[in-house]
Amino acid sequence: MSEHFFEYDEQAENEDDVELIEGTDFSAAVVSGTDWTTETIINQINKNNIQLNPDFQRRDAWDKSRKSNFIESLILGLPIPQLVLAERKEQRGAYIVLDGKQRLLSIRQFAAEKGDENYESLKLSGLEIRTDLKGKNLHDLKDDASYYNDVAAFENQPIRTVVIKNWPSEEFLYHVFLRLNTGSVQLAPQELRQALHPGPFVSFVDASAPDNEAIKNILKLKKPDFRMRDNELLLRFYALKNFLTDYAGDLKKFLDNTCLVFNKDWGRVEGMVTEQFNQLNFAHATIMKIFDSNSYRKWFAGDYERKFNRAIFDIMVLSFSYAEVRDATAGRETEVEELFQKLCKENYSFLSSIETTTKSLKSTFTRISVWFNELNALLNTKLPTLKFDEAANRITVV
Repeated sequence: MSEHFFEYDEQAENEDDVELIEGTDFSAAVVSGTDWTTETIINQINKNNIQLNPDFQRRDAWDKSRKSNFIESLILGLPIPQLVLAERKEQRGAYIVLDGKQRLLSIRQFAAEKGDENYESLKLSGLEIRTDLKGKNLHDLKDDASYYNDVAAFENQPIRTVVIKNWPSEEFLYHVFLRLNTGSVQLAPQELRQALHPGPFVSFVDASAPDNEAIKNILKLKKPDFRMRDNELLLRFYALKNFLTDYAGDLKKFLDNTCLVFNKDWGRVEGMVTEQFNQLNFAHATIMKIFDSNSYRKWFAGDYERKFNRAIFDIMVLSFSYAEVRDATAGRETEVEELFQKLCKENYSFLSSIETTTKSLKSTFTRISVWFNELNALLNTKLPTLKFDEAANRITVV
């Protein structure tokens, strides 16, 4: 099995999924700039006024050398990119990070003292100019009087910080976030979603997805993904499994609402969520028995494509999350694979629903309903029968 991961970028969340309400008043947002010293920023992080979740360290996009060179730039007084924060609506003086999380994490790790329970200590390495600082962190420099001026230079270095207040909607912040994060290290809306909607369900997803062998296998991950595709994929499963009939074609809002509902009802739904997590693992095991390394890929022109297809992920994990379907598949794996290949070759509506405008309501309905119906016919199972309600513009269960 190839260790390289390829996917359809347009199937992942992006700016097109964020619909601003017509008439949104951009001028209502108050954007101001300030120069916070590095010492002030460290204090704000320690007070949790700047929301920098320590768990994010599992998803570092920067290696130790890049972090070290950034710290060296601060000590030398070299120009660095600005930070962009948004003030939380419910807590004045508390901020969500829109741009600069890796820089903030580097600063906080460099400042970590021995025995810090939250942040790993960053010992500088790979420096090009101040090679004498190699192997040291801020605590080490403070313990050595000869580095007094370097400590002062680091702690008093001003960092340009843009703060957005009175933002009109979450959609506004998503737009800002996505437009800021268009560089070589692109981040995903899932990161902002978790900052905007913290809670027990979101914490469960954040703790469970990175260590889940099925998700790691699907996304070819060896460690937690810095773009949080692992979290987004697990959240996508929960959303479709539990709220399919609420989907209106707005993927961002659909995933947001899943977080909101399950955070609020966690005491009631925790057991169900945990059981569905297990069902996802069972589903993946069955899918691998059927398709092996071609799992979650489209059949086209006599072969499987190399790219991971989220639309196919949807139909596969949903259908095989039912024990009845898994049991009925045993011994008939070849028939199930041939059924999927036949639909890709002969059913234009099905094919279109897994390759173009896959996030639309009609495409979502088509691929799930066609696959469910065909599996039921082949295996004599009772997957839900879906109907599209044109008047309500919703998927319904018959």
